[in-house]
Amino acid sequence: MIDGKRVLIILPAWNEAASIAEVIAEIRSEIPGVDLLVVDDGSTDATSAAAGAAGAAVTTLPYNLGVGGAMRTGYRYARDHDYDIAIQVDADGQHDPRYIPRLIDALAEADLVIGSRFAGEGRYAVRGPRQWAMTMLSAVLSVLARTRLTDTTSGFKAVDRRLIALFARWYPAEYLGDTIEALVRVTRSGYRVSQVPVAMRARRAGAPSASPVKSTLYLFRAFFVLLLALVRA
Repeated sequence: MIDGKRVLIILPAWNEAASIAEVIAEIRSEIPGVDLLVVDDGSTDATSAAAGAAGAAVTTLPYNLGVGGAMRTGYRYARDHDYDIAIQVDADGQHDPRYIPRLIDALAEADLVIGSRFAGEGRYAVRGPRQWAMTMLSAVLSVLARTRLTDTTSGFKAVDRRLIALFARWYPAEYLGDTIEALVRVTRSGYRVSQVPVAMRARRAGAPSASPVKSTLYLFRAFFVLLLALVRA
């Protein structure tokens, strides 16, 4: 419990056995009153065992669905167990749990709060096609949300009970759908969206996949996903 509200941290995890226990321990140290659910997204390593040994609740998907599919499972768990707030946190340690209270506090004025890497805190930066795509997405979604959003692809976010219920019923599993399409649906449905500045850290283990080719593909996919989200009823 935090301020009388039941809070669930959802960690979608795919092959994060090397980092998950440390991430869980840090979250418990910073915010003792939260519950943690690790959604093992079809890992081929010992992610589930490491998360369970660290004291988190664990649900294991039979095969890899991607972040959207894992989070949909997490939101269903949050709904079925009557949580007031659900917060998505990366299992690789990039999201600093010290910002979680800020996300929770901001839910007093919003239904969805995004932890923005580009709102003036920290030195996280992207360049080239990926930066162009993020800038375009933020500009369009800021208009829809009627508020300035600078990081619409962030995976560090909190939602209230109303959006837990929505996302438990509907949450896109397609690439970028969990960020772009979900935000389009939320803003068009009249829910309030806001952001708080956060600093991004380096991964605890493993290496991110990034290359000029992948960045260019990201740009085209982002445009395509946004177009589909806008034309859908």
